Amino acid sequence: MKKLLIILCLVLLWSCKEEQKATETVEPLKTYTIAQMMDNEAVGGGSFSADNSKLLVHSNRSGIYNAYTIAVADGSMEALTASDSSSVFTTSYFPNDERILLSKDNNGDEIYQIYLRDTTGTITNLTPYEGARANFYGWSKDEKSFYFGSNKRNPQYTDVYKMDIETFTPSLIYQNDEGLDVGEISDDEQYFALVKPINTNDSDLFLYSVAEGEMKKVNETQSGNSPEDFSKDGKYLYYTTDDGGEFSYLKRYSIADGTSEKVLEKDWDIMGSYFTRSGKYRVTYINEDAKNAIEVFDTATQQNIELPQFDGGDITSVGFSKDDSMMRFYVGGSNTPSNLHTFNLGTSEQNKLTDVLNEEIVPEHLVKAEVIRFSSFDGTEIPSIYYKPHQASEENPVPALVWVHGGPGGQSRQNFSSLIQYMVNHGYAILAVNNRGSSGYGKTFYQMDDLNHGDKDLKDCVEGKNWLAQQPEIDAEKIGIIGGSYGGYMTMAALTFAPEEFDVGVNIFGVTNWIRTLKSIPPWWESFKDALYKELGDPYSADSVRLKQISPLFHTNKVTKPLIVLQGSQDPRVLQVESDEIVASVRKNGVPVEYVLFEDEGHGFVKKENQITAYSKILEFLDTHLKEEIEKPIEDSDI
Repeated sequence: MKKLLIILCLVLLWSCKEEQKATETVEPLKTYTIAQMMDNEAVGGGSFSADNSKLLVHSNRSGIYNAYTIAVADGSMEALTASDSSSVFTTSYFPNDERILLSKDNNGDEIYQIYLRDTTGTITNLTPYEGARANFYGWSKDEKSFYFGSNKRNPQYTDVYKMDIETFTPSLIYQNDEGLDVGEISDDEQYFALVKPINTNDSDLFLYSVAEGEMKKVNETQSGNSPEDFSKDGKYLYYTTDDGGEFSYLKRYSIADGTSEKVLEKDWDIMGSYFTRSGKYRVTYINEDAKNAIEVFDTATQQNIELPQFDGGDITSVGFSKDDSMMRFYVGGSNTPSNLHTFNLGTSEQNKLTDVLNEEIVPEHLVKAEVIRFSSFDGTEIPSIYYKPHQASEENPVPALVWVHGGPGGQSRQNFSSLIQYMVNHGYAILAVNNRGSSGYGKTFYQMDDLNHGDKDLKDCVEGKNWLAQQPEIDAEKIGIIGGSYGGYMTMAALTFAPEEFDVGVNIFGVTNWIRTLKSIPPWWESFKDALYKELGDPYSADSVRLKQISPLFHTNKVTKPLIVLQGSQDPRVLQVESDEIVASVRKNGVPVEYVLFEDEGHGFVKKENQITAYSKILEFLDTHLKEEIEKPIEDSDI
């Protein structure tokens, strides 16, 4: 009996201590301002300097993206650029000195050009071809040149050039007259891997021999094929394919005899695979249920190396130093922005270089996403990402939004989103629906919405709303829809073709007139245009009848629910006129409409000031028309 009493006392004492500890460490839930939420820093890139002492990154800590170096030893940052207009993105250190390559467009117009920052800090445009895009393709094996693609010769076709890094004189090494996409270049520059899209899933893969001037087709059947890398000995082309299966796997093609063999297969799509500079490692990315899984394969031992493990986060990307002695990697998750780390592969020493979460935000107040699946109207299983607010319960049901990704063919993933976390923190549940036609779930699922947009994919979103309505923590009478680009189209399709299903709509640069959008695609999409027409329809054919039927602009008289539209004037994909016209047309119905226009943004808002304005306007709109359901006129915001 005495022993039992002692045990009970110890249990009670432990319980009291745990209760006290919980009281001391868990702060009451706070709601954060958009300024606080956007004060998280976003860091990207990570090219090692020649001596492995620094990493080249881009960060938005100044309000827009600029270039910085981060010291590997202590994480100290040094600014290299000070742009206050267009964002600057880092590309690479030079292989053997402190010069760097940068990339920049003009306020979101997507006409990127390549810039040099020399050791004096002087920045020079290396590809000053007006109206032409330039994309970095990698360094030559002798490290005396780099490759880049440019459509300066013909706006519709991207040629391949070699830039000498002493004279900065480009030379044409592959003239693209066939409208193909250049995927990979062999180290000896004797082979080019080229791709011809057939539809949005399938593509033909070709190997072009410079010496022979001949093109050989690699794939034998119609399938999705993508070149990944050439082996360092020049004997093989590695590529991903879904030939004979639902998901992409890794194969290699023998250049000598034209045979192919399977190298690696997973239960999900292999999204990419490449060899490090020395060839010591092969890095493979797997799209594992909407998040990255990464394998680093040691080519000598024929085994995957053991990567560091983290609680509450996953490694989302990796990169290696030229000598393969150091690895940099990012760790993040749906409830935490990604931090940059380094890992010494010889000593296993690990170092965290950044702390990007605003110190005013309690990490436990952010919400970790949950993968759920629901059955749609025809029994198709629809995978989705669910964010349940901490304050949501059966006793306190909250409003909700169906979130639709971009595309068509995109995927909502388990990544950090300041906008989603901001809305969830303020009491809105979010269900990011990966409707049929989304990537990542097999090619059959991916092609289920071809020539059917605004119909079954919309019904999937409605069933997502119905799933939300069945959850005890959701107020079934207060569910809206939100999305950008294709997701913005789905928002307008929902308000137009299913006007009673959702209570509000948030349209972020969404397509509203498919005929115009498909006719006005940028010239550099020429190689993909036919494939896009096969999925959506050819606006110059009889398909235009159906495209008009599914374009919300021509049916705005059916819209009865409040709407907010956000748009960037420099957007080359969804033109500003799309949003101008939908706003004007819906207003004729007497429906509350707010329009937020940014003169200095493109297809996506990258400036913190604009993000703060955009996201706060969205929340104000939701608080007015969804949470409180108090209708009042809202003035335009021309930013």
